[in-house]
Amino acid sequence: MGFDDNGRAEAAVLDGGPADGLRMRVTDRPAVIQVTYPCALEGASATGVRAEALYIYRRDFRVKEAPLRYGLDGASP
Repeated sequence: MGFDDNGRAEAAVLDGGPADGLRMRVTDRPAVIQVTYPCALEGASATGVRAEALYIYRRDFRVKEAPLRYGLDGASP
């Protein structure tokens, strides 16, 4: 994944949930990061259907410098 010069890429870390401790680079300090996690399905192998659990991480605006921190929003979605 590359980053262009139009945005400022910074280090970020996720807190809580299934992605706890995951580190990444984000551009332009997004307020929200969406993480998906695949779910195992029974009897759907031939249908092409898949399901994913959705987790929302919101930026901690108290953190002003890298690494930015994003905490699990347990109430979303």
